[in-house]
Amino acid sequence: MEMIVITELKEMDEQHREELSNLLIKVVEEGASVGFLPPIDLSVAKDYWRNLLCPEVHLFVTKLDGEIVGSIQLHLSTKENGLHRAEIAKLMAHPDVRRKGIGRALIHKAEEQAKKEDRTLIVLDTREGDPSNQLYRSLGYIQAGRVPNYAKSASGELEATIIYYKELD
Repeated sequence: MEMIVITELKEMDEQHREELSNLLIKVVEEGASVGFLPPIDLSVAKDYWRNLLCPEVHLFVTKLDGEIVGSIQLHLSTKENGLHRAEIAKLMAHPDVRRKGIGRALIHKAEEQAKKEDRTLIVLDTREGDPSNQLYRSLGYIQAGRVPNYAKSASGELEATIIYYKELD
């Protein structure tokens, strides 16, 4: 696989929206728990991306052969008592390129941005049992707790989520 290049999207054009929507649909179809249930209509996915970008959200993507195959969001807390923290959201890698370092590289990029923003704490959550749990632990994220019955799965069952944090240098 070629070198992983990550860029920040500061503006969302129709091509970006289309590629990100296709990525979202694909990862949800494959079982990812990123706030949506399959099947996702393309118009719903596009609406999500249309309204995402704002000053407190950084969106990073990586491309392969000119197409977006991975993304991550860094949400900066705007609360007066939380200006030191950020949240990682919707880490996604296309199923065809998983286990090739894309997720790890995207997390590193989000952490770099958090440091530039003077954020010293990152939080995130992921479904209990997902492979992402191993990735987060390998990158130094510490499990803070488990919330039962947090999110509905495609089968209609309620599943637990694990909350992680990492203090940045």
